[in-house]
Amino acid sequence: MGNYDVAAYVWPAYTGRETRTRMFWPEGMGEWQTVKNAAPKYQGHTWPRRPLWGYVDEADPHVMEMEIDAAASHGINVFIYDWYWYDGRPFLENCLNDGFLKADNRDKMKFYLMWANHDVNHTWDIRLSWDQEDVIWKGAADRDEFETVCHRVIEKYFKQPNYYLIDGEPVFQIYDLGNLVNGLGGASKTREALEWFREETVKAGFPGLHLQLTVYGDVLNLSGLDGSGCRTEGEAVQKLGFSSITHYQFVHFADIDRDYTEILKDVKKEWKRLDREFDIPYFPHISIGWDNNPRFIGMRAGVVKNNTPEAVRAGFRMAKEYADSHPKQAPLITVNSWNEWTETSYLQPDDLYGYGYLKAAEEVFGEGEDERTRKDLY
Repeated sequence: MGNYDVAAYVWPAYTGRETRTRMFWPEGMGEWQTVKNAAPKYQGHTWPRRPLWGYVDEADPHVMEMEIDAAASHGINVFIYDWYWYDGRPFLENCLNDGFLKADNRDKMKFYLMWANHDVNHTWDIRLSWDQEDVIWKGAADRDEFETVCHRVIEKYFKQPNYYLIDGEPVFQIYDLGNLVNGLGGASKTREALEWFREETVKAGFPGLHLQLTVYGDVLNLSGLDGSGCRTEGEAVQKLGFSSITHYQFVHFADIDRDYTEILKDVKKEWKRLDREFDIPYFPHISIGWDNNPRFIGMRAGVVKNNTPEAVRAGFRMAKEYADSHPKQAPLITVNSWNEWTETSYLQPDDLYGYGYLKAAEEVFGEGEDERTRKDLY
C-alpha cells in the first residue's frame, strides 16, 4: 500500500466478554445490541444499517484476523484503540487483549492507545440515555491512579512489537484534557505527572514518549488551564508537554447538521487555524459521519447529510494533501472510525454502501490514486 499511516479509532464494545457491559447491554453482545435494535427516526433516515460481517465478537482473534486483512488491504494500517480505566481497573480491554493482540496476522497492523478518560453517563444504555446528567463513573484520575495507568500501558502495550512509534517514541493519546488536569490537581501538577510518565517510558528502553492530545473547539476554556498564564491554547498545550494534536470527531468542533462537503470546508479552515496557533504537529483527521440516534429512543438533532463514499473520499484526499504539505512530520492521518456504528461513523462494510468507505480509503491511500477519480468535491 501507500506511504501513509492511516489510523482508525476502534470502539472496543462489540463483545459480550466484558462483564461490566451487561449493565448497558444486557443481551450479552456488547453494543451490537443497540445496532441490532436500531430503527429509523424520520422519513428518509438511512438507519437501520446492518454490518455485512454480522454481529461478530471483536474479542475473537479469528474475527480480528479477518478485520485486519480487510483494513490492511484497503490502506488502513494503524488502529487507535479507545482505552478506559474506571473504578481502579481497566474497562473494555477484551477486544484489544483477546482479539487483536492474539490474531495471527497482527503484524500487518500497528496500534496505539487513546486514553478515553471521559466521565460515563447513561449514553450507552438506550433505556436511560435521556439522562445525560447522572455520572456513573468519573474519568479523572489522581496522581497515584495515574501512575498505575502509566505503568500498565508501558508494560502491557508499549512493549508490544507492533505498537505505533514516532521517531522511536510510543504514541499515547489523551482524550479529555480537562479531566486529566482536574484529576491531577492543576496545570503545573499535570506537567509534572506527564514528565514523570515520559521518564518512566525512557526507563523502559524508549528514547521518549510521544504524547498526543485530542483537541476540540477551545482547549483554554477547560477547567484548570485558565490559570496557567498562557495566552493561547497552543501555548498551554505545549507547556504541558504534549508532542502533537489531532481530532477525534468533526462533531467536536463543527456544525455537522448539514451536507458533508460543506463540513469539509470548515474542517479545512480549522486545520489552518491549528497550524497558526500550535507549534507542535497537528495530524489531520477525517470523520466518516455523525448520527448517534441509534443510542436514543427519541430523535436527536445533528445528522451529517450525504456522507457517501464519494464525499468521504474527498475528505481523505484533503487529509493526504495536508500530510504531503507537512513533510517534516510523520505521515499520520486519523479517521473516525473503524467501527463506531451507533455514531454512524465507521469504515466497516454495511448493507447501504457495502465496502464503499474502505474502497475510498484504498483509492486515496494506496500506491497510486487513479487520476480519473480526482473530482474536487470540496
